Amino acid sequence: MDSRIEQYESKMMKSLDNLKEEFSTIRAGRANPHLLDKLRVDYYGTPSSLQSVANISVPEPRVIQIQPWESKLIKEIEKAIMASDLGLTPNNDGKVIRLIFPELTEERRKDLVKDVKKRAENAKVAVRNIRRDANDAIKKMNKNSEISEDEVKVLEDSIQKATDKYINDIDKITEDKSKEILTV
Repeated sequence: MDSRIEQYESKMMKSLDNLKEEFSTIRAGRANPHLLDKLRVDYYGTPSSLQSVANISVPEPRVIQIQPWESKLIKEIEKAIMASDLGLTPNNDGKVIRLIFPELTEERRKDLVKDVKKRAENAKVAVRNIRRDANDAIKKMNKNSEISEDEVKVLEDSIQKATDKYINDIDKITEDKSKEILTV
């Protein structure tokens, strides 16, 4: 890989990683502890990640169990869950909080797949914008006589190959996530 286009490929990789992270927060009817990754809890006045103040486990396929290390955190954790966009109601017995995931309706599954595809399209647009930026930079280098016409062709070809690779990767993870969501 040419060092002049490595930075652009690295940006494409970040777009793909960001999409994977977004997909991990979309629930498919099964309990996935990663849904809670972005939640912050007020811990002695400091917003802290849920993982740093509680033990999170999945005792059953559709249940996440949160066991705070300090029982007084239960109220704060419940507040954070209610304020989030998870759409789940926490149940607690004074020691642990349980999040029960209802079965998704077919309509809800289709809506989630639409959301997945929309997020994937946004990631593809980001990758294509990175390609455009790279091509602009290549043309500018050529205009400033830093590189030859032949080098322009080689660099444009390699940036196109990288673009195609990341677009294919996005399509693959989108297809996998869609299958996961539609599987009852």
